Amino acid sequence: MNRRIQVQLSVMMFLQFFVWGCWYVTMGTYITKLGFNGTQFGNAYSTTAIGAIIAPLLVGTIADRFFEGQRLLGILHLLGGLLLYWVTTVTDPSGFFWVMLLYCVCYMPTLAIANAIAFNQMHNPQEQFPQVRVLGTIGWIAAGFTIAGTSYLIKQNIEPTNIPFKIGAAVSILLGLYAFTLPKTPPKGKGEKVSITALLGLDAIGLMKKRSFAVMILGSLLICIPLTFYYNSTNLFLNESNVTAAAGIMTLGQWSEILFLLLMPLFFKRLGVKKMILIGVVAWIIRYLLFAYGNGDSLIWMLYLAIILHGVCFDFFFVTGQIYVENAAPEQKRASAQGLITLATYGVGMYIGSRVQGLIQQKNEFVDATGQITNHDWYHIWIFPAILAAIVMVIFAIFFNEKANAQKEPA
Repeated sequence: MNRRIQVQLSVMMFLQFFVWGCWYVTMGTYITKLGFNGTQFGNAYSTTAIGAIIAPLLVGTIADRFFEGQRLLGILHLLGGLLLYWVTTVTDPSGFFWVMLLYCVCYMPTLAIANAIAFNQMHNPQEQFPQVRVLGTIGWIAAGFTIAGTSYLIKQNIEPTNIPFKIGAAVSILLGLYAFTLPKTPPKGKGEKVSITALLGLDAIGLMKKRSFAVMILGSLLICIPLTFYYNSTNLFLNESNVTAAAGIMTLGQWSEILFLLLMPLFFKRLGVKKMILIGVVAWIIRYLLFAYGNGDSLIWMLYLAIILHGVCFDFFFVTGQIYVENAAPEQKRASAQGLITLATYGVGMYIGSRVQGLIQQKNEFVDATGQITNHDWYHIWIFPAILAAIVMVIFAIFFNEKANAQKEPA
């Protein structure tokens, strides 16, 4: 892969995650301002999980067989940009859900398509892909700074408005046009039989006969319930706690993610899979306790620390889990095993999590005489995922017992 192509792919990754970071972080604050209750809030966020379930079907049955990858990426982002702009004109919960669902059905498959375009140009993916993919995380960070910077320039907090969606829509259209300049990525599955079970990773379900593998898949699904509380509620929580530039502050979590991702090989060598996962789950518990007991005033340092813990929470659990699954599965089942854990986490787990998070949030809403949501009982909202994370910690501590000699260090 020459330098020019690396730059092209890096720009693609930057824009890919910039789009997602624009609307996803602040959506909860915006729709709460529109008057959505907790259940409607959870429904709106569940659209990404539904999109993640549909994504492998769309990619596997269409992208891999009929279209060049870069062209499909362009078409989906152009259509997605129009849909994301349409979202800004919809204010009723039902209409918002359906338009967001259409958008997520367009956006979520592009994550896999962008990866496929990148891998197609690499002769040494283990070494080259991280150098390209890290620009995606930087793109997410840049989206947060763009929202905070725009708020500063116009002297108005834009997080409770539809402006982040409009920025995301514009960048999505830009990426859609840019995608047509990317290197050609021919369809690799042309002429092959389509297997829905293989596309969803369900033909790896037999690996769950091994107790530790089953614990990893089910535990990953369960930890996604607490995960959705962080992703969906944090921006609203910080705004209601009167924290300035909340979207920008939340990017500290992505910087932490990059740092711990770079340090993971060292931790793997010293700790192994089980200890890393347990440390990751303990970090989830600590994070939510910090949110529960902190505030935007004298204890704001607790909120900052909770956000910075994102690197440990995410990398030590989810990245370690993906590496474990890769090493535990037979070579011919590895792709399916990764599909299974992706379906369990970003699909089923995040869907259940969004619905549960919405219900808990609705039970802890403060509503004025006109029916407008004025604030939330954040202590009880954050205690719930802390308890769930503690349950997952106990499950892993007791039932996960993978032998050390079965573990490999990440490349």
